[in-house]
Amino acid sequence: MKLDSINPREVAFLLDIDGTLLDIALTPHDVRVPSTLRSTLTKLHEQTGGALALVSGRSLSDIDLIFSPLKLTAVGGHGAEIRIDPRSTANGVKSRFLDRTTRTRLSKVADLAEGIIMEDKGYSVALHYRLARDKRHAIEDGIAAIVGALPPGSVEVLPGKAVIEVKKSGFNKGTALRELMAHPPFAGRKPIFVGDDITDEVAFAVVPEFGGMAISVGRTVPGVTQRLETPGEVRHWLERIANKGNGAAHG
Repeated sequence: MKLDSINPREVAFLLDIDGTLLDIALTPHDVRVPSTLRSTLTKLHEQTGGALALVSGRSLSDIDLIFSPLKLTAVGGHGAEIRIDPRSTANGVKSRFLDRTTRTRLSKVADLAEGIIMEDKGYSVALHYRLARDKRHAIEDGIAAIVGALPPGSVEVLPGKAVIEVKKSGFNKGTALRELMAHPPFAGRKPIFVGDDITDEVAFAVVPEFGGMAISVGRTVPGVTQRLETPGEVRHWLERIANKGNGAAHG
């Protein structure tokens, strides 16, 4: 498969959000969805027969909020929440939630500096330090002390772009990809997974199981042959595919 010869009727689009579809913002709530992107995703959803999903570390409620009024198949919380049918509620599993004591302890790490933003998602706690980059090592040390007191292997620490997230073990974007591909309209199609961060690498690794294609954004990932440089380039690429599928001019 080549980037510009994709037939939407044969593939499933699985798309990370932050740093992939959307430009990274100073805070998670500052991201903006271009109206042209909503239009592109709507077209691709129709052309694929619904085989398009957003795959994110964000919660499903957050995904729906920022893409409103568009509502798509989605994976939230790195696989903690999975909604196959956009008309249904999430297939979230309560056992995937971090216990309240651990979440409370992790949330207090944000007290290290005013610029640290804490997100308690229930299934994870994310500490964003884009506004306090000099506190990265202090945050890492604080998290390490808390995680070190937990049963070995019970949680995962996920480093990202100016964020560190702690979630329960046993699920990730790779396991979510497998689950999506087991259900219509994804089953039988070749997945195209696009992601930019370390947390997307587990999904990159699963894509070959289904004969699909992995695309890394902004960096080289071993074993991933396709690369786009920026979220803007991703959006333009998807727009070309959508317009070609609608019989519009290609370019």
